[in-house]
Amino acid sequence: MPKTAKKRRKGKRGEGPMPSGGAGLIRFFEDETPGIKVGPTMVVILAGILIIATVIAHIAALAAA
Repeated sequence: MPKTAKKRRKGKRGEGPMPSGGAGLIRFFEDETPGIKVGPTMVVILAGILIIATVIAHIAALAAA
């Protein structure tokens, strides 16, 4: 097989029609909604703090009993 044919086949790999609209997900993320903006790292940090506080509360309840 000539080299040019291999290059052509590699170039066409992965190309295809894009899905139409992504089931409305694109519009959902483009809309600006009012409210507090919380990033994913803040959510993870707050969840970790909540878990640690719950464990400490359980340990304190066992020590008091």
